[in-house]
Amino acid sequence: MNDKILNLLGLIVKANKLVNGEERTLEAVRNSQAKVVFLASDAGRSTAKTVSDKARYYNVRVIDKYNKNELSAATGSENRVVLAVTDKGFAKKCIDLLEKGK
Repeated sequence: MNDKILNLLGLIVKANKLVNGEERTLEAVRNSQAKVVFLASDAGRSTAKTVSDKARYYNVRVIDKYNKNELSAATGSENRVVLAVTDKGFAKKCIDLLEKGK
């Protein structure tokens, strides 16, 4: 993997600062634990709308640049569609890398 954000996701998993799955991510957003949300670009329309709307309401940044396969490979798990980063520092780094285009 040459993408720095995807590499960073691997570190976030090892640091146990990542929430997997739609329900757990929505709960983390509602509880102000989610600092940034990753939504697969090829997620279902219903899932994408639900997660995007909830994140927008709670003012949580959504990154939808990656597909299911890329998110799954980065986290070492299968079929990852929705993820939430719960650490402020990791979330800031993800956003910084995204804005720099890396």
